[in-house]
Amino acid sequence: MNPIDDPFHDREVGQRRATRDTTRIDDTRIDAVRPLITPALLMEKLPGSDATLNLVEQSRKALSRVLHGQDDRLIVVVGPCSIHDHDQAIEYAAKLMHEVRALNDALLIVMRTYFEKPRTTLGWKGYINDPHLDGSFAMNEGLEMARRLLLEIVEMGLPVGTEFLDLLSPQFISDLVAWGAIGARTTESQSHRQLASGLSCPVGFKNGTDGGLRVAVDAIVSANAPHAFMGMTKMGLAAIFETRGNADCHVILRGGKEPNHGAEHVDAACAALRTAGLREQVMIDVSHANSRKQHRRQADIAASLAERIAHGERRICGVMIESHLEEGRQDLVAGQPLERGVSITDACLGWEQTLPVLRGLAAAVRQRRAR
Repeated sequence: MNPIDDPFHDREVGQRRATRDTTRIDDTRIDAVRPLITPALLMEKLPGSDATLNLVEQSRKALSRVLHGQDDRLIVVVGPCSIHDHDQAIEYAAKLMHEVRALNDALLIVMRTYFEKPRTTLGWKGYINDPHLDGSFAMNEGLEMARRLLLEIVEMGLPVGTEFLDLLSPQFISDLVAWGAIGARTTESQSHRQLASGLSCPVGFKNGTDGGLRVAVDAIVSANAPHAFMGMTKMGLAAIFETRGNADCHVILRGGKEPNHGAEHVDAACAALRTAGLREQVMIDVSHANSRKQHRRQADIAASLAERIAHGERRICGVMIESHLEEGRQDLVAGQPLERGVSITDACLGWEQTLPVLRGLAAAVRQRRAR
């Protein structure tokens, strides 16, 4: 009688001329492996219409024109710190779309639709990773829910932007994204720079978490160039990708140990960009370290930027604002119901606080144009 296999090692693969058994040294800390839907299957299930894809294409071109100085509007990336509820995101998008019609002459508005959250230690990793907010990690559902939400928002006529954190997830949603960001924790990552070099949309690189600008400048230089790297195709197969480089990349000032939204910081950033042979332009994130994590300060910082723009400042190409239906933030606690329209990650401005900020920025662009 043949002995029963050791449950911890597959003896069958140790037979003559078979693959050597490596189970005692390979994947020893993997608890489970589950199947992942392919990008092609998800895109087949949730395709973008011709009108939707046309809006994405035209939005990307418009963003590129601003970045290359051919359009004097200000890019404004505004929306929740992170998406955690479909209906609330749609309600926010509808409010924002109403303002787009009134402000489109001065502002190029992109809704912030962040699905992936980098964590300093531990915490909820975002809508794609854990869409049910319960640690079930239903990622196939998360990918479908994220794509469905993007489709609905873009079908309203509103372009969307997101942070590209995971290196595989862009294949599932990037065809719907008009603008992307690489966060402060990943700007120095060569893999993310390579990813940005092949993305079809403009990409902003944030300065480092310590406030260091050099990593973002280096990232733009790298992303502008061609690269070859390993990745996953739409059919879910491993492949080697060769990119042509992305000429629509820019710096995002988000603060560090100290805020860096002042005129002197813009001067320093543009000097570093000029030395590297890059366009002298910055987007300013009025949240995060620039607001010292005090969400209401975003409005004050935006007002100071608007004043500088009104007086002729053209190197500020965009502004990022964290905004939700209601102001503040709340903790995600098991068994405890969430307040509607309140962020579960960073604190946000409420919609009623956001509206005057948007109108003030638009007025500043119009005043600059009239100079």
